[in-house]
Amino acid sequence: MSLAQLYDLRDAVAKRVPLRGPFVAIPTPVSVEIVAGAKPDFICIDTEHSPISDGLLTDMLRAADVARIPAIVRVRSNLPQNISAALDAGACGVLVPHISSAVEAKAVVKAARFAPHGARGAGPGRAASYLRNISGSIERARKETFVAIQLETLQAVENVEEILAVAGVDLVFIGPGDLGVDAAAHTGDVTVDALIERLVSAAQAADVPVGIFTADRSASKRWLARLSFVIEGSDTLFLTQASDAAAAALD
Repeated sequence: MSLAQLYDLRDAVAKRVPLRGPFVAIPTPVSVEIVAGAKPDFICIDTEHSPISDGLLTDMLRAADVARIPAIVRVRSNLPQNISAALDAGACGVLVPHISSAVEAKAVVKAARFAPHGARGAGPGRAASYLRNISGSIERARKETFVAIQLETLQAVENVEEILAVAGVDLVFIGPGDLGVDAAAHTGDVTVDALIERLVSAAQAADVPVGIFTADRSASKRWLARLSFVIEGSDTLFLTQASDAAAAALD
C-alpha cells in the first residue's frame, strides 16, 4: 500500500532528506485530497486533537494513497491499541504524543514493531491486504514502518538522553506548544527556546533525527536550515486563516 508505492519515508528521514508536511485534522477524506493536491512531502493525520474515528481514519488513509502522498498518523495516546489501529489501517508510520521517559519510548517501539524488535500483533486488516498478504506486510513493516515520538514536557527534557538511547525510534519530534504550557506551569526561569535547544542539541549529539512543529513558512525555512523534518500548520489552521482573510472588511 501507500509506502511501498511511494517512497520509503523512514529511509528518507534517516538520510536527513528535508521533509515538510502539515497536520490534517478536519475529519473527512476531502480535506486529505485538498491538502495532498498541494504535493507536500507527507501528511500527518491528527487523531489526538480531532474527532477522527478509526473507520474514518481508514478512508482518509485511502485518500492519501490515491494522491500518492505518504501518511503518518498522530495517534490519540501511547496505548498499544491506538498505535496498532493506525498501522493496521495502512499508515506508513505513527507519531506518538507525550513521551516523557525511556520506559514510555520502549513501549511505543514494542507496540509499533513486529518481532524480534517489538510485539505488534499481525492482524487481517487493510495493511495486510485483508489476509491476502500478511507475511509480505510484516516484512515490509519491519523495513519501512516509521516510528516517531513527541517530546513536549519538562520531564522529556530531563530524560532526553535516556529517551534518545532507545532503539527503534526513527525520529524525535518537538512539540513547542505543550512544552510551553508545561514550562509556564512549573518554571519561570527557563524559556521555551532554551528547552527546545536542549532537545535539538541532545538529538543531534546522539545522531537521532529530530523534527519540530512550525506555524508558518518562515519558521519552517529557519528550522530546515538546521533540521530535516517539520510539520507545518494544519488544514484547520489553513482554513481559519483563509476564512478570516475572506471575511475581512472590504476596503
